[in-house]
Amino acid sequence: MDADLPAAANASPDLHEVSVERAVKIPMRDGTRLDAIVWRPRAAGRYPVIIERVGYELMGRCRANAEDFARHGYVFVGQNVRGIYASEGDYAFLGSIDTASAAWWDGYDTIEWAADQAWSTGDVGMVDGSYSGWTQYQVAPTRPPHLRALFARAGPGAMGLYPLTFRGGAFSLVWLGFVMRHVAQDRLWPGDESTPTMPSSHASAAARSRLDQAIEEEDRWKRDLPLKACPPLRGIPQARWYFDQLAHPEDGPYWQAADLSQYQLEVDVPILHLAGWFDLCLPSTLGAFQGIRAVGRTARCRQSQRLLIGPWVHGPENVGQRQVGELDFGPDAEFDMPAFRRRWYDYWLKRDANGVMDGPVVRVFLMGANCWVDLPAWPPPDAAATPMYLREGKGPTSASLNTGELRFEMPAAVERPDTFSYDPDDPVPSLTGLSPTDWGPRDFRPVEGRMLTYTSAPLENDLTVIGPVSAVLYGRSSAPDTDWIVRLCDVHPDGRSMSVCDGILRARFRESFRQPQPMRPGQVYRFDVDLWATAQLFRAGHRLRVHVTSSDFPRYDRNLNTGGAFGEEVVGRVAVNSVLHDAQHPSQLLLPVFPA
Repeated sequence: MDADLPAAANASPDLHEVSVERAVKIPMRDGTRLDAIVWRPRAAGRYPVIIERVGYELMGRCRANAEDFARHGYVFVGQNVRGIYASEGDYAFLGSIDTASAAWWDGYDTIEWAADQAWSTGDVGMVDGSYSGWTQYQVAPTRPPHLRALFARAGPGAMGLYPLTFRGGAFSLVWLGFVMRHVAQDRLWPGDESTPTMPSSHASAAARSRLDQAIEEEDRWKRDLPLKACPPLRGIPQARWYFDQLAHPEDGPYWQAADLSQYQLEVDVPILHLAGWFDLCLPSTLGAFQGIRAVGRTARCRQSQRLLIGPWVHGPENVGQRQVGELDFGPDAEFDMPAFRRRWYDYWLKRDANGVMDGPVVRVFLMGANCWVDLPAWPPPDAAATPMYLREGKGPTSASLNTGELRFEMPAAVERPDTFSYDPDDPVPSLTGLSPTDWGPRDFRPVEGRMLTYTSAPLENDLTVIGPVSAVLYGRSSAPDTDWIVRLCDVHPDGRSMSVCDGILRARFRESFRQPQPMRPGQVYRFDVDLWATAQLFRAGHRLRVHVTSSDFPRYDRNLNTGGAFGEEVVGRVAVNSVLHDAQHPSQLLLPVFPA
């Protein structure tokens, strides 16, 4: 079926009218046909091609991107991956990276099909993020002859899916909400008038009804134990991957099979990597940029990687927003991604000498200063890892369990440890990270009374932090296993304690994510907690604050403190946890301090 779209109202006269062709069947090398919609300029001629391969409903996902590109002289092909809606074949979450599988080559075959069409110049690129970011990183090492460039926003998998699913060894419960909606909306429900109805074998009416009810009761199911049970998803074939992930709480061969970083040596294509400081795929984007820039197949490839990070959360509608979470990052945070993306592809696909590659290799948004900073590399070579030490405070108050201090000076020979109780039946509630689009900064004062806090004196001068942030805790517990959550906040003069970045570590994984080891109750251990990365200016008069606690629920699953098998228990125990900060146990925050 064909349809025509007029040029946008009040648009430049050189914008194209657009023709839309639905239900286009693209053949793969094994005979499987993948469903696509093609948007192209109505005027006859050959045009460069942009492809988006998605695991979601096709028209709703691709339409805005497609119409924008087609009106500016591109053909846009939106395609469903295998097993989604009217695409044939067996569905696998985030596809296959088995190079012997035909599914591994679906992106390659789609690109080469597009290059061979009568309306194509033979120059092809890909766009968008999340699932569509994954499909770009997945196709890159296959090196299709007609692929000229990629623009990957927040794509997972470039450092493997394990740290995204089990961050620090703790299960990210955002996946439960995601799988309920992903299975319900994109695998079980029939499409609308623009989408072919899915085969009835994909789901029964009972399964659809059960999932619809479960979505309404998502908070209940995040608390339900044992975690591996999840009755609403049981018996639904399209949710099998979720239970497969729960069955593998340790890193290893299962997760290595979905680690695209092992193929970065084969990548030979320019890529614009775009991320947000509050995006759950931030470490994957950083890993892809760093890895390909270091080991990409050719010098041209390595030199053609670009990294852009703004103060944003996950999702295309959030890129370029100045209001993120509870902070307004000012007018410089506003960013026209469609226009910038077209400029990227005008250069690579239309040979437009527009200078897009003349800019910095890395451009990051410096929060606090609310401006962009250009860097020669990531992490910035001029940033020096600088410790700030957790120090003894004045004892508990209503504002905190300990009111500890945070200083650049090493702790004294003897300082009293800080101790708190963690009850998995009464976890510290999450204020951020409840969904992929809800990771923005929040004022944490409402829950700081339930945590250990360590706060610096007001800064005499501005402090610029750009790069990876981590923490070293020396701690002990009465339990064989517990969690350690560390969060960095910017405390404003008005008292707001705004989150900047955070991390979590499940104690059993303190030495290895492959071979967990229980703790001996009462023994002191070192715990290295990855807070990912940030670019933050702490202004003079502001203070830095570190939180330490053992729960962040329902962002992450509750550690039951028993040391038992993950996801199989229903009863927990209270853990008494202590943080040590003396000369022999210098617990600290490691900040990448950037020159003023």
